[in-house]
Amino acid sequence: MKRLSSSEREVVVYSYYRDAELRGANLIFRMTRFVDDPESQVMLSEHLADETRHAWLWTQRIRDLGAYPVPIDDGYQVRIGKMAGLPRNVIDLFGLTVVVEQRALRRYQEHMRRPGIPPETMEVLREVSKDEPWHIDWIRKKAREFAENAGTPKRADEAIAKYREIDRAVMQDLGDFERSLGI
Repeated sequence: MKRLSSSEREVVVYSYYRDAELRGANLIFRMTRFVDDPESQVMLSEHLADETRHAWLWTQRIRDLGAYPVPIDDGYQVRIGKMAGLPRNVIDLFGLTVVVEQRALRRYQEHMRRPGIPPETMEVLREVSKDEPWHIDWIRKKAREFAENAGTPKRADEAIAKYREIDRAVMQDLGDFERSLGI
């Protein structure tokens, strides 16, 4: 891989973030087909709006740098999907979503702690981070509610634990890639 300029590295990183938000939006959209209770439909709709707005904010940041998003074929969502496979039920689907949202928040928080973050990037990081806690909270509560209603109250936490293990493996590999970019 050729040595990338600082600006090119930013575009690659922001493209990875953008890709994760778009794929997250796709996951949330698909979840609307599996959940029929009215409260979840409202929450999923708002969640979907946030995910697409986050993708747009990263797209705008990339454009502000005079670039276009880089196609991402091996981002976080793709990697976790390959390792985890397709969730088999709504509890697993919601458990996976909890872990993915927690990872997004941790990645954004870690990025904000790096030295020399451009103010425009810091603004996007803050904006996308402020939605993640409520995403995590409502999805986790709903997963636990589904598990309780199914008579398997521990099932949601077991699913979350399973996907956290997969997340750790994915992030080890992805972290190695990011370090190779010098970020």
